[in-house]
Amino acid sequence: MSEVTSESHGRARDLLRFATAGSVDDGKSTLVGRLLYDTKSVLADQIEAVQRASVDKGLSAPDLSLLVDGLRAEREQGITIDVAYRYFGTPTREFVLADTPGHVQYTRNTVTGASTAELAVLLVDARHGVVEQTRRHAAVLALLRVPRLVLAINKIDIVDYDEAVLAAIAKDFAGLARSLGFADDAVVTIPVSALVGDNVVERSARTPWYDGPTLLGHLESVPVAGPEVAAPFRMPVQYVIRPRESTEDLHDYRGYAGQVAAGTVRPGDEVVVLPGGARTRVARVDTADGPLDAAGAGRSVTVLLEDDIDISRGDLLASAGAPPRLTSELDATLCWLADKPLRPGARLLLKHGARTTQVIVGALGERLDTETVSYVDAPEQLGINDIARVALRTADQLPVDEYADIRATGSFLLIDPPTGNTLAAGLVGHPLSLAG
Repeated sequence: MSEVTSESHGRARDLLRFATAGSVDDGKSTLVGRLLYDTKSVLADQIEAVQRASVDKGLSAPDLSLLVDGLRAEREQGITIDVAYRYFGTPTREFVLADTPGHVQYTRNTVTGASTAELAVLLVDARHGVVEQTRRHAAVLALLRVPRLVLAINKIDIVDYDEAVLAAIAKDFAGLARSLGFADDAVVTIPVSALVGDNVVERSARTPWYDGPTLLGHLESVPVAGPEVAAPFRMPVQYVIRPRESTEDLHDYRGYAGQVAAGTVRPGDEVVVLPGGARTRVARVDTADGPLDAAGAGRSVTVLLEDDIDISRGDLLASAGAPPRLTSELDATLCWLADKPLRPGARLLLKHGARTTQVIVGALGERLDTETVSYVDAPEQLGINDIARVALRTADQLPVDEYADIRATGSFLLIDPPTGNTLAAGLVGHPLSLAG
């Protein structure tokens, strides 16, 4: 969750996390390169290297996709194959951008890149409109409850800036977005040309019929406060702080450090410690810069409590008035990320927040067909990129929320015990309900 400038929530700066997605050759890398280039977020030697490489390729203008496709394999294949995180800023806002692959083989990487995004930019080629991979990515973004979408219709210069073509694509996508549960006001359509820069950072005179924002203008102005801000307080304990050197001020200091995952915490608030169940009140909320009157979602703090309670890494501090449910039976949605298939009966590790426990995979439920954006009968096993409903039983009780309500405490990972490799991303409940 981002840190938003707000005294009431104890945030220090304005930060938007967003992801890009789209089919192969829709121009994502060029669009991201254009954003970085036009906002002057690229070092001079990087620009010179891109210019030299572009000349070597016989191009008359810089190939801005080279600013993004940094891996040799990506440059050789001409496609993005891994999630790349880019950091840039303007005088208005700072950004963390997750550039995800467009190839169907790497759909699982979209899950990684979009899992913490507050907005997603979904590209389509103006010549092709909404295609199979567009529907697949839109379904994944809806499943992950990304609250806002930008439909960036790219390569408008190739269709001669034809308003009718763009209107037809926008109408087609609007029907898909509604079927996936996106509200009409959560989707903004922007016609762009990443290659020449139309409506990316600067408004284009070649689209006089378009009166909406540029892509950067929208990214700078869209609200970043997600549903976690208004949710009940949740903070996984990452570390227990006991100073090694005792002074008069620190003699009895015992703090619990972590990042506020949801809601707001203030001195005097009643909290419950889970899974133990002990209740107490917050005595103080500390930071390296001093105590706070309140700390909201996204803020890293140290919480001091009024009572001396046995708390360790992996425990959860939560609102006593609206605690998560404590359970060892999870009805969840899995995004399977591994080449090795998943079958019922598998014994794995489950990581929830800072706590790891053993888990047994039960029955497999309906699978999401991302090509048709519909649920189909339960499979015998899950293969790479499969998304399905799964029953799980954990060795220890876990404090969980529905993913649709609080993403941080409603998400988990499945891990291979021998190797420690991540096998799946899990969501508590079934956050994607498809309209008829």
